[in-house]
Amino acid sequence: MIQIRKAQTGDEIAIYELIKELAVYEKAPEEVSITISELKEHLFEDNICDALVATYNNEVVGFTLFYISYSTWKGKCLYLEDFYVKENYRKHGIGSLLFQETIEIAKSIKAKRLDWQVLDWNDIAINFYKKQAVQLDSAWINGRISFDS
Repeated sequence: MIQIRKAQTGDEIAIYELIKELAVYEKAPEEVSITISELKEHLFEDNICDALVATYNNEVVGFTLFYISYSTWKGKCLYLEDFYVKENYRKHGIGSLLFQETIEIAKSIKAKRLDWQVLDWNDIAINFYKKQAVQLDSAWINGRISFDS
């Protein structure tokens, strides 16, 4: 049985493992520097982000992690930072359920849009999003500065 629910204290361990799987999939496992305790703090104490988990027979098999962002042109938005379903559980509609529930959260907070990024080589994800009738915009170049703390 598949269930989509808001992440709860204790889920940070499974979410962390999924984050590491996602990093391997995206060919950047060395980039994960967050700890489980930091993730727990950010999700459940500081509330700077939120997450949904997909469970199958009470095992966490997927997640979305998101936070409120702001557009000077549109106003309040929701940014989908990560979205991942374990490979063995794909093609069972779990990704669609997670994505649709994330959209519902964006609508419920009256966000003007939902934003995310997808790697240009990730054909599986790109094809998933195309099936969701979304806009994929290749016109923007991402900028980033990383800080050691």
